Amino acid sequence: MQVLEGNTEPSASANTLESLGYHQELKRTMSLADVVIYGLIYMVPMAPVAVFGFTSNFSSGMTALVYVVAAIAMLFSALCYKEMAKRYPVAGSVYSYVRFGINSYVGYLAGWAILLDYLLLPALLSVFAASAMTGLWPDVPAWLWVGIFVALAAFINLGGITVTATMNKLFLCIQLIVVAIFVSAVGIDLVNGTVSLSLTPFFNSDVFSWSIVFAAIPIAALSFVGFDAISTLNEEAKGGGETVSKATMIVLVAVTMMFMLQVYLASLYVAPGTVFPEGDATNNAFYTIAGQVGGDWLRIIVTLTSALIAIFANSIASMATSSRLIFSMARDRQLPAVLAVVSQKNNVPRNATLLIAALSLAIGIFGAEHQGLLTTLVTFGALTAYILLNIAVLYRFGFIDRSPRLFLHWLSPVIGTIILAYALWHADANAQILGGVWMCIGVAVALVLHIAGRLDSVEEVRA
Repeated sequence: MQVLEGNTEPSASANTLESLGYHQELKRTMSLADVVIYGLIYMVPMAPVAVFGFTSNFSSGMTALVYVVAAIAMLFSALCYKEMAKRYPVAGSVYSYVRFGINSYVGYLAGWAILLDYLLLPALLSVFAASAMTGLWPDVPAWLWVGIFVALAAFINLGGITVTATMNKLFLCIQLIVVAIFVSAVGIDLVNGTVSLSLTPFFNSDVFSWSIVFAAIPIAALSFVGFDAISTLNEEAKGGGETVSKATMIVLVAVTMMFMLQVYLASLYVAPGTVFPEGDATNNAFYTIAGQVGGDWLRIIVTLTSALIAIFANSIASMATSSRLIFSMARDRQLPAVLAVVSQKNNVPRNATLLIAALSLAIGIFGAEHQGLLTTLVTFGALTAYILLNIAVLYRFGFIDRSPRLFLHWLSPVIGTIILAYALWHADANAQILGGVWMCIGVAVALVLHIAGRLDSVEEVRA
């Protein structure tokens, strides 16, 4: 790796991959549209479908309010990603941003936190897909569906980012069509008087409390982690950081509108005070409502689209994102070097992809009966990493650069940190314990790397 020397500090516009000490190994083939589509696929237009039952139970039916609050919370972090993507155009996402923004030690902890998200998310998505499929074909065991989805996702990813981008476009179109069908069917019910509009999904004074809403945010936040995935494409996007920063904001606005629309309309069919029983009733709550809306044919279409298109497409993008984070950390000698190997044929991090596939299979089989815990664990890692990212923006742009942009570089990271910390504090107790253990292990590993001189082997670039 190239090590920068001297006190030269390039401006934000002059930062390139090479100026940050790296060589271009991945292929720059993705346009702004490709990156936006990738982000939409990762964030999944139909994401609320799989977790609707969990979100409804946690929020006492105020599902739309949860997504409003989650979107506001994620907005501040998205702005931080946007700024960091332009300043540091590298593939490591939050790991690289915090590493360059503060130092290698804190950067490693940020990477370790988001690694919990990235190691578990492909498995969780396979579990969601398997749960949907067993709802249609109960005789086929869930573990078999998990194996099929993981194998297919790995195969597509090993084909290269161009193949993934092409598949994403097809999957996105199908999802949007099915969402439009669901919305139209609900519209017919509204016209016929079968259901009526209500503000209860946004606010119910009988049960409202901020602790209830924030307890549900870690689950809803699972639907918003995609802009982190977008930033991992910094070395494969034409235009680098500028393209990634634009795509981040476009995707966040688009999915927020789609998420709120879907959960609001579905909530119209849930009576106030309803608690979905644990198990299939919770896992498949949205699919059951789709059956109420349009009959069994709509239930089957929504279920198949969610499992075979939406969730599977997300698992493909998730595997791609996870492998690039691992590749980036291995390239910096903070994970085994073998994980930094790039396939010469398709320019993909081959060994990192195979590792994610193997872990997804093992965790997915175990997690088939623990969807709620897996969900909150995934978001525990993401929220922790986002907090560190916000702090890095405040430190780098605020305290070091003395930026005059009050909202973007001072207020935004502070507000984002407060909201995310509050949500983390009210997360599931088991997820807090396991997530805390994971972070303690990360601190120990970072200390070992520091003692071995591997955290300090690359000079932090103060750009």
